[in-house]
Amino acid sequence: MTQTQNTQDAKPDLDGLPTNDELDALQAEIDAATQGDDDAPKLSEAEKCAQEIETLKAELATVKDQALRAMAETENVKKRSEREVKAASVYAVERFAADMLSVSDNLGRALSTIDDKARSGLGENAKNLLQGIELTEKELMAVFARHGIKAVPGKGSKFDPNVHQAVAQIPSSETKGDVAELMQTGFTLGDRTLRAAMVAVSTGPAKS
Repeated sequence: MTQTQNTQDAKPDLDGLPTNDELDALQAEIDAATQGDDDAPKLSEAEKCAQEIETLKAELATVKDQALRAMAETENVKKRSEREVKAASVYAVERFAADMLSVSDNLGRALSTIDDKARSGLGENAKNLLQGIELTEKELMAVFARHGIKAVPGKGSKFDPNVHQAVAQIPSSETKGDVAELMQTGFTLGDRTLRAAMVAVSTGPAKS
């Protein structure tokens, strides 16, 4: 082949297609790349299975963690709902109970004005009326108790700022810091203070 022919072979064809040399060079590159892939180490079937197992284990662990978190959240929501329902049941009568305290106060004041001497001087009808008031007060306290309303401990109990309101400090035979006198009965509803008891706190025995 002459030099002129070689030159003509190296030039692109008239339709713009690559020359034979360019095609040969491209084929050489493809062959080299294919040879490189053939030389790369291939995993055995056992190794492939081991990799798949590890992947599945990781995915399973993730799913288990998500499931445990979802179960814990569901349990928390359930417990919170139960507490709210219970609280709603216990404290549903709070406003009504607060309004009824004045009734209890009036009954207590009416009974406190009559001592044993005055009682003995009452006629039969007045005694029956007095007994009716006493029974009404007892029944009211029983109704309070059925709905979780309890009277705050009074005279002789340890002063508790959560349920007692100190309005005075006086000398008394009660231990210093204890309730010396009860001026108004307090009440609790469940764990809440419905009304604090008004009390006088003992400063201990009077000094002579």
